Amino acid sequence: MNGNAMSNTSRTDWTRVDTMNDEDIDTSDIAPLSEEFFGKAQWRIPESFVTVTVPIDTETFAWFQAQGETAQQQMAAALRIYAEAQKVSKASVQKSA
Repeated sequence: MNGNAMSNTSRTDWTRVDTMNDEDIDTSDIAPLSEEFFGKAQWRIPESFVTVTVPIDTETFAWFQAQGETAQQQMAAALRIYAEAQKVSKASVQKSA
């Protein structure tokens, strides 16, 4: 990450977004969700949580904090995504060996 990425301000008109109702939202570019999609979907809820202390570099921590009140949940989600990707990667390497 570079310093510029964290100092950029949003160009979103949040006042306009806050006043929108469902009919105002353009959903034309969203593909319809089929039965096949839901058939492949997986419900992912962690069975339990552990509280840990992990050293994180200042820049990365600042970026997560800048995301708002959900910073801890976003860090946990990022770790979960990474762990799942590693499982898939290792499984594919083992299959090809």
